[in-house]
Amino acid sequence: MDKQFDILRANRLLILKIIDNYSLEQLNKIPEGFKNNIAWNIAHLVVTQQLLCYKFSGLPLYVSDKMVEKYKKGTAPKIDITQQELNDTKKFLLNLVDQFEDDYGKNIFKSYQSYTTSANVTLNSISDAIEFNNFHEGIHLGYILALKKMV
Repeated sequence: MDKQFDILRANRLLILKIIDNYSLEQLNKIPEGFKNNIAWNIAHLVVTQQLLCYKFSGLPLYVSDKMVEKYKKGTAPKIDITQQELNDTKKFLLNLVDQFEDDYGKNIFKSYQSYTTSANVTLNSISDAIEFNNFHEGIHLGYILALKKMV
């Protein structure tokens, strides 16, 4: 499973590098033909990992209910992300990978409530969730790269 955490961390480091030179205005811009923006995508990644891996394992999340409601599947930006929210989200991107790897190493993921994703993949274990989450992160990296060209 170490490789899966390496992949997650590498993806998130790449995202941070990509967005490093973009203004808050650019990160909040929703280009024509898109439903969301770069800022929403990165916060969505944080929330989705928490839901797939912690919620369905019956464990508390490290992010707020407010953040979950704002960035979970099926949402779209209603208001711009603030600089403070962006700063917090950027910290979550890496810190929560470290926390997740540590929690996994402590074997706290004892059970898992099966969940069928919108990609019609049924997750039955934390291992399934970790692997699917990396797939999901790759999809959103693609969206971020597309959005980057438009802002």
